[in-house]
Amino acid sequence: MSTITRRSRLHRKEHQAALVFVAIPVTGFLLFTLFPLLFSVYASFTNWNGISAPVFKGLDNYTKMFGDRYFLKSLWNTLYMMIGIPLGLVISLALALAMNRKMRGTTFFRTVYYLPVISSIAAVAILWQWAFNGDFGLINQGLGLLGIDGPNWLQDTATVKPALIIMAVWKGLGYSMLLYLAALQSVPRYLYEAAALDGASAWQQFRHITIPMVRPVTFFLIVTSIIGGSQIFVEINIMTPTGGPEFESASIVWYIWQKAFDNLQMGYASAMSVVLGLLVFTITFIQFRLNRRNQFSID
Repeated sequence: MSTITRRSRLHRKEHQAALVFVAIPVTGFLLFTLFPLLFSVYASFTNWNGISAPVFKGLDNYTKMFGDRYFLKSLWNTLYMMIGIPLGLVISLALALAMNRKMRGTTFFRTVYYLPVISSIAAVAILWQWAFNGDFGLINQGLGLLGIDGPNWLQDTATVKPALIIMAVWKGLGYSMLLYLAALQSVPRYLYEAAALDGASAWQQFRHITIPMVRPVTFFLIVTSIIGGSQIFVEINIMTPTGGPEFESASIVWYIWQKAFDNLQMGYASAMSVVLGLLVFTITFIQFRLNRRNQFSID
């Protein structure tokens, strides 16, 4: 009987300890995720400056939003800069194919390509701001050696978005390359051997074996890149702190931040945040549905 009692007490203590450990992340989720999310949805229907009490305004913020040309412009800029996602995936896959070969120095190059990923985004943005400087930037100096008069990258409406895309692709290459490299190394060798025996060319092997086998990684990178790309802010705020020439580089998150903390239009900023969240959720949901149709397995 005493043994059962000791076990019961021990079980009770373990159960209490487990509840304490579970309560910590649950409390953090409730305080720092769920409550701010619900309050943001509520605030999107109010006129609120972050200081005084919110005043309910119904759908005024939403109707104002779709008549706001700066909101539409920043949303378009954000979508435009996502052109860098497929470019980055193609380049990183090519680099992963190169790094997957048996040759000297692959470990060194893998490290070099991954360094931008672990570097501070603020430091990277400052570095590229200097590189894109129209007067003494490294890029224009290199173009000058070729006899080309480089543009003022970050002050020209035609080049500011491509400049930001170049920087974003460069920073994310190492991460995508590493995932692709892991996927390539997990592809069974017998698939390539069987294809070679059947007379398949290198291109046919790449198209019908490599691409399908790395599709889960591609899907993951597309989803996470779209979510991350929709939240681009630090690079914009450092490299083009006023939204660029003619508002050409302003992202949707940068515009939300400007309205919330510069203009103290918290309610309006919350409405834009809700719309952005719904857009990202819808795009991600569609991607999951499309990916489900393309799933396959190897027996």
